[in-house]
Amino acid sequence: MRTVFVFPAGERAECVALLDRHLPEQRIPWTPDGNLYIDIDDERAGCLFSDWDPGEVAILDAALGHHPGWAVQIDISGRIDGTPEVHRMVALLLENGGVATDDYTAHPWTLPEILGGAVVDGLRFFDFRGYHELNHEHERS
Repeated sequence: MRTVFVFPAGERAECVALLDRHLPEQRIPWTPDGNLYIDIDDERAGCLFSDWDPGEVAILDAALGHHPGWAVQIDISGRIDGTPEVHRMVALLLENGGVATDDYTAHPWTLPEILGGAVVDGLRFFDFRGYHELNHEHERS
C-alpha cells in the first residue's frame, strides 16, 4: 500500500464536508471504487507523525507556516497504478491551498507543483516508478 498525506488549508470540518459531498456513498473511510482508502488522521488521537522523521515534520511545518494537527491520509491499493485517482483527489483537497506529501520525497507539494509536473530530487509527486528506478540505479552502481 502506498500513502499520501494531504494537509488542506481550512478547517477539518470543512474537509470532511467536502469529502462527504464528493463521495456520498461511503464515509470514514471514504473508498472511491475500492482503490483509495481515505481517512482523517489526527496527531492527538491517531498516529499522524508517529513514524515521521523529525526533519520531515520540520520541512512540512515550514512549508505550511504552522504545525498541522490533522491530515487526510490516502492509502492507494497496490492493485492499481493510482496516479490519476490520487491526482484528482489531491486537486480537490488542495483547491484552497495547503500541501501534500508522498512516500517518495520529503518535499511538501503544492497543487501548482503537482499539476505542473514539477520535479524535486529527480521525482514528481507520487512518482513511485521513478523512485524505484532511481533506487535500482543506485543498487547497480
